[in-house]
Amino acid sequence: MTSGPARQSSRSSFFSLSCHVNRPVGYLPPFSSLFFFFSVLHARSFAFHPLPVCFFPFSPHFSTSLLHSSRSFTHTPRSRAHTGGRRRQVGGMAVASWSIPAIPRAGPTARGVLLGGAFLTAARPPVAWRCRATLPRRVRLGGVVARAGAAETPVAGSGEAGLLFSEKFPLRRSRTVEGKAWVRVDAEPDGEGKCKVVIGCDVEGKWVLHWGVSYDGEQGREWDQPPSDMRPPGSVPIKDYAIETSLDTPHNSEGKTIHEVQIKIDKGTSIAAINFVLKEEETGAWFQHKGQDFRIPLSGSFGGDLLGTEQDIDVRPGALGHLSNVLQKPEGPIAEPHKTVPDDKGSRTKHISGFYEEYPILKTVYVQNFITVNVRENNGTTKHAVEFDTDIPGEVIIHWGVCKDNTMTWEIPPEPHPPATKIFRQKALQTMLQQKADGTGNSLSFLLDGEYSGLIFVVKLDEYTWLRNVENGFDFYIPLTRADAEADKQKADDKSSQADGLISDIRNLVVGLSSRRGQRAKNKVLQEDILQEIERLAAEAYSIFRSPTIDTVEESVYIDDSSIVKPACSGTGSGFEILCQGFNWESHKSGKWYVELGSKAKELSSMGFTIVWSPPPTDSVSPEGYMPRDLYNLNSRYGTMEELKEAVKRFHEAGMKVLGDAVLNHRCAQFQNQNGVWNIFGGRLNWDDRAVVADDPHFQGRGNKSSGDNFHAAPNIDHSQEFVRSDLKEWLCWMRKEVGYDGWRLDFVRGFWGGYVHDYLEASEPYFAVGEYWDSLSYTYGEMDYNQDAHRQRIVDWINATNGTAGAFDVTTKGILHSALERSEYWRLSDEKGKPPGVLGWWPSRAVTFIENHDTGSTQGHWRFPFGMELQGYVYILTHPGTPAIFYDHIFSHLQPEIAKLISIRNRQKIHCRSKIKILKAEGNLYAAEIDERVTMKIGAGHFEPSGPTNWVVAAEGQDYKVWEVSS
Repeated sequence: MTSGPARQSSRSSFFSLSCHVNRPVGYLPPFSSLFFFFSVLHARSFAFHPLPVCFFPFSPHFSTSLLHSSRSFTHTPRSRAHTGGRRRQVGGMAVASWSIPAIPRAGPTARGVLLGGAFLTAARPPVAWRCRATLPRRVRLGGVVARAGAAETPVAGSGEAGLLFSEKFPLRRSRTVEGKAWVRVDAEPDGEGKCKVVIGCDVEGKWVLHWGVSYDGEQGREWDQPPSDMRPPGSVPIKDYAIETSLDTPHNSEGKTIHEVQIKIDKGTSIAAINFVLKEEETGAWFQHKGQDFRIPLSGSFGGDLLGTEQDIDVRPGALGHLSNVLQKPEGPIAEPHKTVPDDKGSRTKHISGFYEEYPILKTVYVQNFITVNVRENNGTTKHAVEFDTDIPGEVIIHWGVCKDNTMTWEIPPEPHPPATKIFRQKALQTMLQQKADGTGNSLSFLLDGEYSGLIFVVKLDEYTWLRNVENGFDFYIPLTRADAEADKQKADDKSSQADGLISDIRNLVVGLSSRRGQRAKNKVLQEDILQEIERLAAEAYSIFRSPTIDTVEESVYIDDSSIVKPACSGTGSGFEILCQGFNWESHKSGKWYVELGSKAKELSSMGFTIVWSPPPTDSVSPEGYMPRDLYNLNSRYGTMEELKEAVKRFHEAGMKVLGDAVLNHRCAQFQNQNGVWNIFGGRLNWDDRAVVADDPHFQGRGNKSSGDNFHAAPNIDHSQEFVRSDLKEWLCWMRKEVGYDGWRLDFVRGFWGGYVHDYLEASEPYFAVGEYWDSLSYTYGEMDYNQDAHRQRIVDWINATNGTAGAFDVTTKGILHSALERSEYWRLSDEKGKPPGVLGWWPSRAVTFIENHDTGSTQGHWRFPFGMELQGYVYILTHPGTPAIFYDHIFSHLQPEIAKLISIRNRQKIHCRSKIKILKAEGNLYAAEIDERVTMKIGAGHFEPSGPTNWVVAAEGQDYKVWEVSS
């Protein structure tokens, strides 16, 4: 079903519909009538509405002998008599009502199917139909857009039958939002020497204050957490050095929303300064001051007049740096401290009943738009009709050319060219799209000779804004021949079978070699290597798939392993891993943790664990190991290097792999430079300050700028330096060989580009690797947002940067589980597409799920899982895809029997990281899902029992949870 040209006048609304019916000669269809449907795209009305005037009765006398029959109906409402109803104008739209006579009798029942926007239906006995149709300026007829307004170039015979190509491309453009940030210090009216520091901004967004304090006389530590009574409500601890506090939105001022947070300071405090940076959660951008943290120095005591004496406060005014190229400031004059600066574009300083300083902000906001391109055959000619349609407002120019072969060489087609077209440097054409009559964007249709194989274009908005294909970063390519269009479609269809093809090819290779060799010895090691290679290839295909899913099939492989070169490890394991975190925040205190952990190897293996994550092994400033100093010194608070090697050996004997906790983002220095800054390293890796990033706010590095976020407590290492990467590769390989580690848990990977991680893993060839990419989820006024796609996208982007060679902890899933269980909001556990809302819903084979670790639980308790609901959390992650990680404190507690039972179910039913999941319920107090058609689970207080022919038996149950499995 297609649409013809459309016109709009003040008195009438015109449209035409055409139906093409294909059926064998002499065949009478089992339906008696055909109705067209159209979708009204206006305001809130998006549903399909039947248009009964477009009614085609089928009977033995209606084209029953035609192989290809077609009939057109054109309706122009002009008067009440003509329409059989009444007509009026509403807001520029023609609104009409029709009454239809009884529909001829057909079979005893009604049946129908939706085909290309038309509905074939068997009518019931005679009934009276009354329908209402609304015709806005933009009407969709059977999936084809018909525009009301100025007539476009007529295209004869346009329709789905002649459609060569149709695709809707996403476009990503940016716009700049201007605003300001400020710091103000006010006296509390009845504070008896107390004051409050107010930090705010007026730029739209979800702003978080990332802050800490420093104390009088403290050396070598710039940040520390403030005392509890100083923290505003809703503050969240970050590690052991900072606090994150959301900026409130208490009021509007001059048409702008004001975001502010207040920090109260007591008299006589020993706090020397408040340090902070601003973070915008929607973009993940950080707002710093001249590439460094903001610092508000305070006097040693409140004996003086803090507010009346300007020299007591020094918020460094001047140009504001930027991070991630999102928050920027134009060049401008730098204000000297303690002086009033005239109000200009660079910096403005005012004093309002105390101290006040403000700074301009330019925030780049990304906007999502679309452009749709259709190519149709022009019946009776060799030309093609090309149609552009975009929702971008304002002037939009298509910068385009054509090509005659697959070389993608731009050519200018001969005249005539579309209206408003200019030739650009004799290399391309620039055509301005025409604004739509309803102002919702721009569109254009024109004819093009059929001798060309493709059309190439980019979208131009202004001299500096060019939009290309966001999916691959190249120019848009549109095939103009049926063969090319079908080949393009075939490529899209092939995507869904590409992963299966890789598995099949590898499996066929193994079987072929085995038949030639005639060997009969099972080699599970080789099979695991093949699966790892499949995972690596799937990671390379991530640019095609958002969430690749590969089905693995266990087979007996008979092969002479001496004839096969084993593929490199992928870092993602076999897919059946269950990970045990083998320590907590206090484990170092015994001094013999390696000995204690090694003694539990057989017990952990018998429970079903396949991997143990051991604590950081290196010499460290902090006893927990996360402030590494001499990387080759493996004598730590957890034990000696020999004790570590013995523990690893015992786990290997028990059939388990061991992960080392590698801290690559930062390193503590052994010596000071000439300025007294700790940035000179000792030991075997005796780097100087070139190994520290240039924009580290505390350690005066001479390297390049950081490729990630700063860790404030130690020098941030510059991984762009070749000597740094070479040394770290050598160190990781040394630990693999010397200690026997099988893989890595990578700390604070948010601090440097994932591409460097790919280099390190390619060199050290781990069996399994997982990164800690940890940042805040999205909240609105203290309540977690339902949609956490932006959060999990940042994690997925990091995994993709590693080329899929590492997984990542699914922080998104942990956060959503918190809100779902605490607030009985289990509907959060299904996203808008009915999939799990965390990383495991997008890339399950790279999602390492967990509910607790040494940071969130243990004695730190930074983000402790809801008390008493731990087993609900473990029911979720141990029955779902992804790789589950279980916290040591939970394993060796009263939870152990139930955790062991859940692990047994997972292993017995062969649930793996890519298992298929079907969410059955996700509502207020109930979540239920079916996994691989072999396990069904439910959590929450609501009642649920699995249905269907499957024989389900209860495998585990407890407070607000239940698990069923297929009866064997």
